[in-house]
Amino acid sequence: MKKFNIRKVLDGLTNVSSSSSASPQPGNRENDTIQENLQSEHFQLCKTVRHGFPYQPSAMAFDAVQKILAIGTQSGALRLFGRAGVECYCQHESGSAVIALQFLINEGALVSALADDSIHLWNLRQKLPAVLHSLKFNRERITFLHLPFQSKWLYVGTERGNIHMVNVESFTLSGYVIMWNKAIELSSKTHPGPVVHISDNPMDEGKLLIGFECGIVVLWDLRTKKADYRYTYDEAIHSVAWHHEGKQFICSHSDGTLTIWNIRVPAKPAQIITPHGKHPKDGKKPEPCKPILKVEYKTTRAGDPFMVLSGGLSYDTVGRRACLTVMHGKSTAVLEMDYPIVDFLTLCETPYPNDFQEPYAVVILLEKDLVVIDLAQIGYPIFENPYPLTLHESPVTCCEYFADCPAELIPALYSVGSRQKRQGYSKKEWPISGGNWGQGTQSYPEIIITGHADGSIKFWDASAIMLQVLYKLKTAKVFEKARNKEDKPSTDIVDEDPFAIQILTWCPESRMLCVAGVSAHVIIYRFSKQEVTTEVVQLLEVRMPYELNDVDSPEAAGEQTPAVSTPGATSSPQSALPPAQTHPSTSSNSSDGPRDNVPCLKVRCSPLKQSPGYQVDLVVQLLWVSGEPPQQITSLALNSAYGLVVFGNFNGLAVVDYFQKTLLMNVGVQELYGLADPFQRQPRSPRKARQPSGGVCDVNDGSNASEDRCKSPTSAKMSRKLVTVPDQKHETDAKDSSFSRSRSSSVTSLERESREIISSFHFSETLSRKGEAMPGPSLWVGTSQGSMLVLPLTVPASSELRMQQAPAVSFGGVVTRLKGGILSMATLDSAGAPLHPPYELWYDPNLPDEREEKDRWKRRRPASPPSGSQEGAPDTHYVVLCSEKQAEVIVLPAQTSVFKHNITEASFVLRADVVQMNTGCCIACFCANGHIMALSLPSLRPLLDVNYLPLTDMRIARTFCFSNLGQALYLTSPTEIQRLTYSQETCDNLQEMLCELFTPVETPEAPNRGFFKGLFGGGAQSLDREDLFGETAAGKASRSLAQHIPGPGGMEGMKGAASGIVGDLARTRMALDERGQKLGELDERTAAMMASADSFSKHAHDMMLKYKDKKWYQL
Repeated sequence: MKKFNIRKVLDGLTNVSSSSSASPQPGNRENDTIQENLQSEHFQLCKTVRHGFPYQPSAMAFDAVQKILAIGTQSGALRLFGRAGVECYCQHESGSAVIALQFLINEGALVSALADDSIHLWNLRQKLPAVLHSLKFNRERITFLHLPFQSKWLYVGTERGNIHMVNVESFTLSGYVIMWNKAIELSSKTHPGPVVHISDNPMDEGKLLIGFECGIVVLWDLRTKKADYRYTYDEAIHSVAWHHEGKQFICSHSDGTLTIWNIRVPAKPAQIITPHGKHPKDGKKPEPCKPILKVEYKTTRAGDPFMVLSGGLSYDTVGRRACLTVMHGKSTAVLEMDYPIVDFLTLCETPYPNDFQEPYAVVILLEKDLVVIDLAQIGYPIFENPYPLTLHESPVTCCEYFADCPAELIPALYSVGSRQKRQGYSKKEWPISGGNWGQGTQSYPEIIITGHADGSIKFWDASAIMLQVLYKLKTAKVFEKARNKEDKPSTDIVDEDPFAIQILTWCPESRMLCVAGVSAHVIIYRFSKQEVTTEVVQLLEVRMPYELNDVDSPEAAGEQTPAVSTPGATSSPQSALPPAQTHPSTSSNSSDGPRDNVPCLKVRCSPLKQSPGYQVDLVVQLLWVSGEPPQQITSLALNSAYGLVVFGNFNGLAVVDYFQKTLLMNVGVQELYGLADPFQRQPRSPRKARQPSGGVCDVNDGSNASEDRCKSPTSAKMSRKLVTVPDQKHETDAKDSSFSRSRSSSVTSLERESREIISSFHFSETLSRKGEAMPGPSLWVGTSQGSMLVLPLTVPASSELRMQQAPAVSFGGVVTRLKGGILSMATLDSAGAPLHPPYELWYDPNLPDEREEKDRWKRRRPASPPSGSQEGAPDTHYVVLCSEKQAEVIVLPAQTSVFKHNITEASFVLRADVVQMNTGCCIACFCANGHIMALSLPSLRPLLDVNYLPLTDMRIARTFCFSNLGQALYLTSPTEIQRLTYSQETCDNLQEMLCELFTPVETPEAPNRGFFKGLFGGGAQSLDREDLFGETAAGKASRSLAQHIPGPGGMEGMKGAASGIVGDLARTRMALDERGQKLGELDERTAAMMASADSFSKHAHDMMLKYKDKKWYQL
């Protein structure tokens, strides 16, 4: 395989100088000796797999032999499902909606019809399906497809009422056409409408049943090219289904009725059924019902047939959810669905339409779910769905991706999550069981965490490019439930979804979890395998009154008393706010005065029963201040070794000690700078121009700012904008005035205000002060104005002292400043290897014996490996930081810049992470213009730059995240996660890792005709369609009717198919060799027997000559 040099893809956005070093420093000469192993050839970008429910599904098909399900969507996507873990995604180039799907049963191929009147043949015998042929109709709109079992001729119904025949092998049109005016009565003066159904008689392939929308059904004789019978009904037809004996068929109509017809009695229906209609006692016609959109009629050998239908409910059932009706004998079961029904299919034991069908399950495709019901059990229970289709159960608001996690995490999460599974599922195995898993060698654990709009958090096992839910946490349980509409949370921050997860941070080693919600609350969780009941939820309320220039404003200064130490001094719990309260604070506002000291949500006062898994340790809530709601949290970080959580927003930052449940620091952004404030700020009252909350919100200029100040990330009422504040010098740059290629006007208003936000945090054990010889704990803070500050920490040395004495936080000042907001920070050791923050190993907090046996502090991981520097020489560390515009590497303790790189000028970075690869570490960036880039460390050389995906939706910006070992993901639609890799090694192994859709399976035997049916000709009659539709008999079709387009996967598909059967050929060759060897041995034995026979014949002839002339008495 030819390697793709990704560096040649660099566009004009990054044609600036690749890196520029600062003035020579001692660290510069030392850095020259760091060997960087990562090169451009180690990187390649490609999609791996897509998980979740197909967004906006529109069509469905099932291969009854291969046991594969295909779903098409309105965006032209195809999703194929087999057994658990077997999934495949492919996309039509045109992006038109899929309107019909037909499998070539047990042939490893699929035909799709699109809304742009094209049909495509997909080859499924390769791991990445490809289009082999396409046919584009020019003059007619496609409405229906039918492919008879084991036939190579596809029937295509059109909007004009005509039917065309397509050879699926060559994808060419036949000259045989059924015209609508020949199919209907000649005396009819109206057009019958589009073709809504095509099927052949199960017992006679030469008879084709054609359903027109107006209510006419025609039984067409393919041999004589004329209509045998015509069946007319007053109501429009939606679907038609055969009885397997071919003597009756059933139609569903727009008035909620079902009509059953005998094929030889076209005058009137044999029976009219209104499943959900009210039958008047006077014998009149039942009241009309809603249309029955689809009906299927399936027979069984040992009982009554099944009639399965969707729709048909009475019009008086207003507000009732969509239903599927199963009629079996005298019983009628109505199954309510959570979402509208798109399509359904009845799964049967046989693929032959002329045999007893023996239905065993019904696959129901809903708008936002896939449900399979068991027809063989009483009550029709549903099967437990093995696919990760519940991703969108509540809209996803944030994502985090962790590759190469500790091995014990997945079993631990699965053990507590298995207790959350619902009961009452069918006991049978999942019926969609085709395909085989991939044979990839990638075996490291991967976990994806998703935060949702309802406050839930889901942990997913993402190992080996599969996805399976492990555990679900509901954060809303911490708060009081609303008993009625009046008690519902009214936060004035979000219009809906007050519990939505905005940010989450997770420490895999200690299993500590910290989440921030849109209602300005932070919840800290510990993991335990024991069930506990918490009598009182620990609560810490924080008052953050700091807004831009409030200290400079006389009006604001008189109202607020900041609880913070003087810049440069340490902040202790005594000088900060009071310790954690054990109950929600009472409201200090009255009906006349402004709201003050009130949280947005009310923490529950009753005991909280917490199941095994993540259990609440502390809740932190921001309070209203003088009628102003708290600002949403924009950044969050946790360190389990120090027992600290830090969060920031538009007002400032707060440091919380969750060991002692106290607030260590609560400062505004201006106080972080002290006297060396680099910005010129003008006094401003917060009430004159209230700014929106942080995170994903809608920012509006003008008088409607108070109405649409900020909403939930999932609110449909807002146009999602990205709230970022770039460098002050570029606030009038016209290139930064839109979202994908520039910034919105609302963001420009933020830039004019020069409002600084806390944008990122990083805990580290490094050389935080100039001239420092020994590494120490520190907190690095990044702001939206590009400033990076350091806050040195003083942490007690032992666990006993730590529980008695809180850490101290001091001010270290500004270290550097970049263009754009700081997105991420990391530290490297003197060898250029990542310097991971210290952490505490996990222990169960509800097991006293474990706490007594093991000292938590001693189990803390060392912050850095032993330095390779000479004795007596100070150690050297590096700080890596990435902003929206630039990346920089700073040497410590000198705090001087050694490398600096301009990432982009015309766009801005949305997500940046320092990630670990197999042979080194790098910075991975995703820009708003769609570029994915990688920079080496510490030299910041460009290693990768691919124009992957222009940012078209805020969802992508909110959920895009990188992980170690070249993995990344984002939410490509509201219901689907797209995973990708930027590792060359993973791309090379991707074919082995992907699943196989097609597996060699023998086609079931055709049903036995029986002696008398074979004798008297009562069995199914076959048809040689080639004699009717072939070019010899029917001629060529008009060239202007449709255009044949060779598929882009033609050669690749043939190669893929060839490579897919290499194993089969090898086995066949081996079998032939064995057969040849046995034949050779047989030939040798035959030759020996022939020689023996010749010898025996010779001896017999000699004996005959010897005794020929002798008499009997001479013998």
